[in-house]
Formats: sequence, structure tokens, C-alpha cells
Amino acid sequence: MAEHLLRRLGQSVLMLLAVSFIAFAVFRHIGDPTISLLGEDATVEERQALTAELGFDGPVYRQYLAYVGRALQGDLGVSYRLKRPVVELIAERLPATLELALVASLFAVGGGVVLGVYTAVRREGWFSKAIMTVSLVGVSLPTFLIGIGLIYLFAVELRWLPSFGRGGLTPVGDWQTGLLSAAGWASLVMPAFTLGFYKLTLIMRLVRAEMLEVLRADYIRFGRARGLRERDLLFGHALRNTLIPVITITGLQIGSLVAFAIVTETVFQWPGVGLLFISSIQGVDVPVVAAYLLLIALLYVVINLVVDLLYLLVDPRLRNS
Repeated sequence: MAEHLLRRLGQSVLMLLAVSFIAFAVFRHIGDPTISLLGEDATVEERQALTAELGFDGPVYRQYLAYVGRALQGDLGVSYRLKRPVVELIAERLPATLELALVASLFAVGGGVVLGVYTAVRREGWFSKAIMTVSLVGVSLPTFLIGIGLIYLFAVELRWLPSFGRGGLTPVGDWQTGLLSAAGWASLVMPAFTLGFYKLTLIMRLVRAEMLEVLRADYIRFGRARGLRERDLLFGHALRNTLIPVITITGLQIGSLVAFAIVTETVFQWPGVGLLFISSIQGVDVPVVAAYLLLIALLYVVINLVVDLLYLLVDPRLRNS
């Protein structure tokens, strides 16, 4: 088990190094940072001095090592557009994205597992068939179209929910959260549903398919023949074995909630890192774009490590391997 975790950690470090090199290439070779930081009216001497100060006059490998060293110390550069440290900009926007992704993840995973088990156990019922029909909407429609439809229905026609922004923030230390107020939840409902709906349908269909396969296994029939309670069979045996392949897909889907929250944040003008990323691309703000790549890579690494630990909890055979 320890060897497996160490191997996974080594793979994670290699992946982060690869992404950091891509981020460095984006940071260094797209655009001229001296023009962005000093303006077009700067003299040649001023640009040369800034180039030397940034270390861009040395060999490429030395520039890369310096970039990694600064990143490890939390220095991801200065935004060309806003003239502020990138770390500060991400720190301001990250709470909004994490809260959106957290609520969307709970909605997708909780709803997907519950509905997947229900539609597998009651697969001939009319309600299960209705759920499977509605799930086609989540699989088929693009995220932005679902978001626009929700805005039109609940914000324009019914006027129940706000159509944009993040309202009702409550300070908790350095963290500004909207989870502690009714206005914050009102602003969060539609973006979280939009972001999590596709993931919910995907997880639900996966759980249903795996559950149906497990329910046909011999040990389930043997358990019924011995008189075990249906609840113990479903949740103590069938669901536990169903979750083993589901954990991998669910982990990747949760990671993509943050990585691809860009569309949802743009539709609802949600002030998270996704919206910052879009505006940075439009303004060719290379340091912010490079930092976003590193952030998403780090997120996927952490999620994959958590998935490996969950494997150990769900499948005892791996603990002795």
C-alpha cells in the first residue's frame, strides 16, 4: 500500500513539473512582458533593465528553474492587466469558485448515487423511467443553454432568483462566503444546478449500470436465498462493490467542475477564477493564464490522491497489496 501511494506521489510530481513547464512556456514566450508592464513608451534601456530584473536574459533552463522556485514560494508573477500579484487575484476569486464547485459536487454526487440506486432497484417503475428520460436533457444539452434557460424561467419570468453575481456575502476570517445567508444561497442555486446537472446525470447512469450488473451477481442471489434483508444486500454489499469503478469517474468529474466552471461563471457572471481566466485571455494577461493552468493541475493531483485513498477504504484487498 505504501509503495502504491509513493508511486502515485511520484507520478503527481512529474505531472506538476510537466504542467509547470507548459505554464512557463506560456508565461515566457507569449507576448512581451516589458511592454505590458512598462507600456509602449518605455525606452530600450528601461526594457533591458526590466528583462534583467525578471531574469529573462539568462538561459532557458535557468529561467525555468527560477520560475519553479518562485512558484513554490507562492510568487506567480504580476498581472499585466491589473498590475497586481497574481496570487492576490486568485485568492480573491478562489472562494467563489470553490463554493460553487462544492455545492455542485454535493448535488451531483449525492443526487447521482441516490437516483442511480433508485432507478436500478425500481427500474420498471414509472418514476424511474421519468428520471431516465429527464436525464437525457442533462446529457444532451450544453451547459450554457441550461443556464440561459434557468435565467429566463426563474429570473426573468418568475423573478424568484437573481440572474447574476454573488450576493449576501458573510466574512469568516479572510474568507467571504455566501453559504451563511439566504441571499447568498439564492445567488448560488442556479449556477450550482447548471454546473452540476450534467455530472449528476453522468454519475446516475454510471451507478445505475454498475448496480444492475452487481445485482445479477451470484453472491447477491445467494444472499437472498439465505434470507438476508434487502437493505443489507443493497447498501452493505451491492452498493459497496458498485462504488469501486464509480469513484474514479466521480473524482475526475469533480475536478472538471472547477476546471470547466468557466462557462457557468461566464453565463451567470459569477466572480470566480473561471471568469478571471476568461477576462485574462481576452486581455492577454499571460501570468494569470499560466497560474490558472498550475492551479487546475494541482487540483487534479490532489483529487486523484484522494481517490486512491478512497479505494483503500472501499476495497480492503488493496490494503494488503
